[in-house]
Amino acid sequence: MIEVKNIKKGFGDKIVIDDVSAVMETGKCNLIIGTSGSGKTVLMKCMVGLFEPDSGEIAYSGQNFTEMNEEQRKDLRQQIGMLFQGSALFDSMTVEQNVMFPLDMFTKKPYSEKLKRVNEVLDRVNLKDSNSKFPAEISGGMKKRVGIARAIVLNPRYLFCDEPNSGLDPQTSLLIDKLIYEITQEYNITTIINTHDMNSVMEIGDHIIYMYQGLKEWEGNKKDIIFSKNARLNGFIFASEFLQDAKDMRMLELKGKISNDRNMDDMLK
Repeated sequence: MIEVKNIKKGFGDKIVIDDVSAVMETGKCNLIIGTSGSGKTVLMKCMVGLFEPDSGEIAYSGQNFTEMNEEQRKDLRQQIGMLFQGSALFDSMTVEQNVMFPLDMFTKKPYSEKLKRVNEVLDRVNLKDSNSKFPAEISGGMKKRVGIARAIVLNPRYLFCDEPNSGLDPQTSLLIDKLIYEITQEYNITTIINTHDMNSVMEIGDHIIYMYQGLKEWEGNKKDIIFSKNARLNGFIFASEFLQDAKDMRMLELKGKISNDRNMDDMLK
């Protein structure tokens, strides 16, 4: 669990994050959404220590991250996995070398143990026998999976994903969402995802925070968002007529299910 308490962050005279509090839950996909400039990326960067908040507190499982010294933060970062927007693979390294990089950096394990772990995570992301390939030789979706393998190779307790579906086709995006969701539940990770992808919101949004002009405008889950009466949120999520129609159909389905469930309860009384 990660707790964000009354975080404020500004650059010069501009306040980018204004008194934001939230709890990122363990074993769930916690999504941060909002338009460009809403503050969601700055919030994530504050959470991982790339930016220092002007005030407030960030706590990892009760440990106050904002008060830690550099050595303490280094120890904590070994429990954090990061999936970057562009995968950020080293072009001159093979898939195996890219995934092994965190093990080389943070552990003193013998090569045989590191290779075993690399093969385990590559197998988990369905990239078995891809060890010797270079990033230029694999597809965008495969690069994302290599990035996920590298992010989880140290068995992290916390996983940050910055626009994981950026640049991917819809079908591949769904596969990446499914993989992140499965890994989150399988390893009971606290996963934080910064995204614009509305499919991700509807498919894996266990916990959703909507940011607007530096403020936390709305909080809920993928079911709550269908019935939200927040005008700004609805304008962001259901911007197109097609998506609004999809929302209306989904609401009818859910209302029908609720009605059927109530009828069933009445029958069982």
